[in-house]
Amino acid sequence: MNSSSGFLEKTFSLRERNTNAKTEFMAGLTTFMTMSYILVVNPNMLAEAGMDKGGVFTGTILASIIAMIFMGLFANLPFGLSAGMGLNAFFTYTVVLSMGHPWSYALTAVFLEGIIFIVMSFFNIREAIFTSIPMSLKNAVSVGIGLFITLVGLISAGIIVNNDATLIALGEIASRPSLVFIVTLMIMAFLTAKNVKGALLYGIVAGTILALVLGVTHFPEGGILFSLPPSIKDVAFKLHWKNIFTFDMFSVMFTFLFVDLFDTVGTLTGVATKANLIDEDGNLPGVGRALLSDAIGTVVGALLGTSTVTTFVESASGVADGGRTGLTAISCAFFFFLSLFLFPIFSIVPAQATSAALVMVGLFMISPINLIKLDDYTDSVPAFLTIVTMPFAYSIAEGISVGMISYVILKVATGRHKEVSPVMYILALIFTLRYLRPLLPF
Repeated sequence: MNSSSGFLEKTFSLRERNTNAKTEFMAGLTTFMTMSYILVVNPNMLAEAGMDKGGVFTGTILASIIAMIFMGLFANLPFGLSAGMGLNAFFTYTVVLSMGHPWSYALTAVFLEGIIFIVMSFFNIREAIFTSIPMSLKNAVSVGIGLFITLVGLISAGIIVNNDATLIALGEIASRPSLVFIVTLMIMAFLTAKNVKGALLYGIVAGTILALVLGVTHFPEGGILFSLPPSIKDVAFKLHWKNIFTFDMFSVMFTFLFVDLFDTVGTLTGVATKANLIDEDGNLPGVGRALLSDAIGTVVGALLGTSTVTTFVESASGVADGGRTGLTAISCAFFFFLSLFLFPIFSIVPAQATSAALVMVGLFMISPINLIKLDDYTDSVPAFLTIVTMPFAYSIAEGISVGMISYVILKVATGRHKEVSPVMYILALIFTLRYLRPLLPF
């Protein structure tokens, strides 16, 4: 055994987990391929909030790399991390565009959420909160976010448009931009059906090529495809500390916290189970370190200018390719580093191609609807209200609020108050007061 392989064995326990360096490296590449669409989608989405697209691109990559280094070396687990889908949509379309806050306010909420997560990770509070919220609402949040992201994608692509008579309507399908969206979506669907790893990334590439041919997008001036990373000076360390002790800030921060909590714990559990990393007691060794790595990524991301960093469910693709240790995460971080110098390539990707990816991610997120007990109306009605409120009110936060309030009301009204945890009573009360605030004398 040479010195390099000895170092890797000692650091990542490769033989103990029945893997090797080559397998881990390829698993990291696979994970990168399946989650790299975020490097196109996240800058485009946060740019709609007024942020510098290039700065967000660089900030997202740097935060992802730092989070994965912690996940690899500190937790020794094969998970990739980056700016989470759904959370970035909430950041842009709810906090900034709907509620009217500046993007720096949203970054501050992400930063505070990350700090709280770090504290919670040390004291195992994160898991305690997770268990206190009913599964019906946990599943409903995923489904609702899936529909919300789908609507965002369809609007961004011009497939769904505003209409005075019906509020929304079908846009102009017989157009070049719409053709790019439709073809890209069908390519992604076909590749996904064929279990091709990196289906979304390949679809985005194909859609971009089609958009170039049709003139929907264009090469950058001078034809430069490689460059130094864009500066983060316009987005980094831009936190906003005014008006943070308000219901709005609590609502925003709690929603980030809530969604990130479910994303991370659910992803860690599901992917770790697939990797056979769960012990005989049903626990994941090192889960505390994994949660802390996630929280550190969120804090660093907020400081560098990107939305909440979370563990990606796409990590399952790397695990399916044999990834079992933190070396997979380190390998994935290496490919993110290479992407720093490819911003000109990423910048030519049209909105129609990334919108197709949003629709596919929306599909992936609605699968938990099968787990909701539709015949128990004290569960299904709050779940349904959560699901439909998110896209119809164009707000993830409102969906969560309505779902929690209705859940507590129905359980208490039907004499099943023992099924409601103390945390749920507190949260429902807080959200009720938020809605009643215009009527309150204080």
